[in-house]
Amino acid sequence: MGRRIAIDVGTKRIGVAVSDSHGILASPLTTLDAALDIPEIHSTLKGQIEGNILEIYVGLPIALSGNETNSTQNAKNFALALKKVTDVPVLLIDERLTTSLANQQLKSVGKSQKEARSTIDQMAAVAILEYALAVEGNQGGIPGIRVEDYRD
Repeated sequence: MGRRIAIDVGTKRIGVAVSDSHGILASPLTTLDAALDIPEIHSTLKGQIEGNILEIYVGLPIALSGNETNSTQNAKNFALALKKVTDVPVLLIDERLTTSLANQQLKSVGKSQKEARSTIDQMAAVAILEYALAVEGNQGGIPGIRVEDYRD
């Protein structure tokens, strides 16, 4: 039993979601400034999340073609830096379409993109975490690739 964290890394903002201790529900947690350094981000998250953390999922943005992008490298660098400050497994997980999905969900409840700026990154992190929890529940294993095992 323990919580899982998902992180959607952007150039300006970082969305964070967290699961309940049973790994069933994913909830938005916070949006952080991407200009913060990794130790400060790690410290902030530790202060906001109670309980045992089992995994940290970092969304890996890959183009629909399957190719890597500048954002892919940014997410990998973030995950590698995060791994240096925590003993919790840091896993990269495919996040194709999560931001689009989050935008659609917010539009469906009547929020414009401008109004949703503060929550869109959290919603994308929720989508990443929901995917990870679904894979874990259906396949019984931990989804994603450990950042230290990822090869370009």
